[in-house]
Amino acid sequence: MRARAIAMADTGEAGAMKDWRYIGLHAVVAAGFIFLLQRYALNNSLESSLLWALTFGGCAAGPRLLPGQS
Repeated sequence: MRARAIAMADTGEAGAMKDWRYIGLHAVVAAGFIFLLQRYALNNSLESSLLWALTFGGCAAGPRLLPGQS
């Protein structure tokens, strides 16, 4: 177990895992927020709310996934 922890520290795998977790969490929270806003505050249809949630979640995660981003 210790050898794996040292190997992860050397290669930076733990940092990459942490980044993916935060990117995913940010996308899910953004999608949830816009879904609730569209569906209940603005009284839009379910289909429209889901489409906006998908778009907003993708926009929240997308720029971080582009090449050249650290």
